[in-house]
Amino acid sequence: MLPPLGATKDDLDTPALCIDLDAMEANVRLAVETCRRHGVAWRPHAKCHKSPAIARKLVEAGAIGVTCAKLGEAEVFGEAGVRDLLIANLVVGPHKVRRLVELRRKADPIVCIDHIEQAEPIARAMAEAGLELRVIIEVDIGLNRVGVACGEPAVRLARQAAELPGLTLAGVMGYEGHLLTVPDPQEKARRIREALNRLVAMRGALEQAGLPCEIVSCGGTGAFFHSVTQPGITELQAGGLIFSDAFYRNVCQVPEFQFALTVLTTVVSRPAPDRAIIDAGRKTLNPELHKPLVAGRDDITVEQLSAEHGKLRLAPSAEDVRIGDRLELVPGYGDLTTVLHDRFYAFRAGRLEAVWPLEARGRLQ
Repeated sequence: MLPPLGATKDDLDTPALCIDLDAMEANVRLAVETCRRHGVAWRPHAKCHKSPAIARKLVEAGAIGVTCAKLGEAEVFGEAGVRDLLIANLVVGPHKVRRLVELRRKADPIVCIDHIEQAEPIARAMAEAGLELRVIIEVDIGLNRVGVACGEPAVRLARQAAELPGLTLAGVMGYEGHLLTVPDPQEKARRIREALNRLVAMRGALEQAGLPCEIVSCGGTGAFFHSVTQPGITELQAGGLIFSDAFYRNVCQVPEFQFALTVLTTVVSRPAPDRAIIDAGRKTLNPELHKPLVAGRDDITVEQLSAEHGKLRLAPSAEDVRIGDRLELVPGYGDLTTVLHDRFYAFRAGRLEAVWPLEARGRLQ
């Protein structure tokens, strides 16, 4: 049974995924104001929250739409009334193409491509349905994952796509994700600038070839303050900044955003003076990129997570921690933590204001 609105965190059972609304809204304001100051649109990635309620709040605050990791996510947001959807993944196969046609009937998605064999079946299906779908060319700017090579290969693909009925060429996108964790700040800034220069140059190459390029899209949270100042970028996809986490702050060196997401947990065992066990393990938090932090307690360290237990190392000043005490953990990486939960408990000034289900959770297809 869900706690009533107005409840406190003491009324929650644990583990529970909690949002500090004041902190989240401050992060959103900072992102929106920064983007506006630099003349860049914000299309935040929804993979960090998978919640239409949050997506609508972001659009109300100034986002132009959302970025989705999968077609299944886009379907959820489209059903919820979010129309401007960038699917930052490759939509391949007859099942997905049929679903994409139905999504286009109710929303205005954008699909990325890096090969003409992705575009052709989509174009046929859209043309047969009497629809037009926006596509953007994904180029590889150094991540070495997906993306057509910059230069002539990308121009050739853009020209081929532009000639297909049912498709409208909308621009280009790239992702500087391989540079988010460069430790030296000056080197990080230089390398991101070089990568994004290659992306922006594609706009000039397409326009020189007589092709449209309205959108130049990029930008993860870990590069937000670099990408937003890059001349020629039209929109940023950074979404994890609405919550922030230990990875973004400590590894990507982005301290400007507040920790807005925590996991409420209970101490269930005190087997040794310097050790406590909590009821949150790997099925509650993902420690792959960074271990969780204990909010407000520098004297308590998350030492290890097993499936359903978390092992805490206690400094002498924390040895008064007792069975039944509650702690809040800042996720090491929010994107891989939120998807382990069914709902967010959203608090303001210590009182429950909303409960938001992660309706796009599990939509991997």
